[in-house]
Order: sequence, then C-alpha cells, then structure tokens
Amino acid sequence: METFGQVFNQMDTYVGHRPPAAYTRRLLAREEFIALVALSGDRVVGGLTAYELVKYEQARSEVYIYDLAVLEAHRRRGIATALIREVSALAAGRGAHAVFVQADTGPEDAAAIALYSKLGQQEHVLHFDIPVGLDDASAPPPDEVREQ
Repeated sequence: METFGQVFNQMDTYVGHRPPAAYTRRLLAREEFIALVALSGDRVVGGLTAYELVKYEQARSEVYIYDLAVLEAHRRRGIATALIREVSALAAGRGAHAVFVQADTGPEDAAAIALYSKLGQQEHVLHFDIPVGLDDASAPPPDEVREQ
C-alpha cells in the first residue's frame, strides 16, 4: 500500500487508515479481487489491484484495473506493462471478455494514458462520483427508479 500512497501522493488514503488484518485476509480470499506486485529484490516497486465484475446481461465478466502504480525510480522498465499483461492473462483464464482501466485527463496521467493507448483501445466516457446516502431532495422521483 505504501507504493500506491507514494506514487499517487496520497499516503493518508493508502497508509493512514489501514484496515484490520481480518479485513485484509477476507479481501485477499475473495475470488473476484486481484492483487499483483512487482518486486526488486524484496522491495515492492509496483503493484496492481483489480476486480472481476460478473455481468448480468450475459454469462461473462470484465476485469477492472482499480489501481496501478510503479515507483518513479523503477519506471520505463516495462513493469506496468508486465502487470497489465499478467492481469490480462488472469482475466483470460477466468473467461473474462474484457479488461478495462480509467485514467484522469490531466497532465499527471499523461504517461498512463500513453501506456494504455499502446495496449488497448480508448473510449470516451464520463465518470461520476455519486455520494453515498443521497437524501430525498437530491434523489430522482420514485416513479423514475424501480428496483428489479
């Protein structure tokens, strides 16, 4: 987690509130969670986390790369590409039909966008963060939302 915190400059997010060991064991035991690390000797220099998303419209899944980071001193050595290729191979072994990742459009993600562009096809989509626990004033009228 330190690697993600260092690379994303978010140490408090990744290290400041570590979950209890039991939580981490449960997460790592989940079949749909994927965690990969790149080592230099015994030091973690890169990592990737991903989630397999089981689809409902067809009997298939997709793998979403949630975090991918390589320490600055270890970049330009193919580590990120190797991590992506490994998760792609794992996805194929699980019968997934796609692997996808998001990137910010700002200059801080320019290298990531260049890498992803070499490995895959870019789609133009919007991403929205919706707050948890929307109150009634901000929710759509009940006749527009139906649970299935």
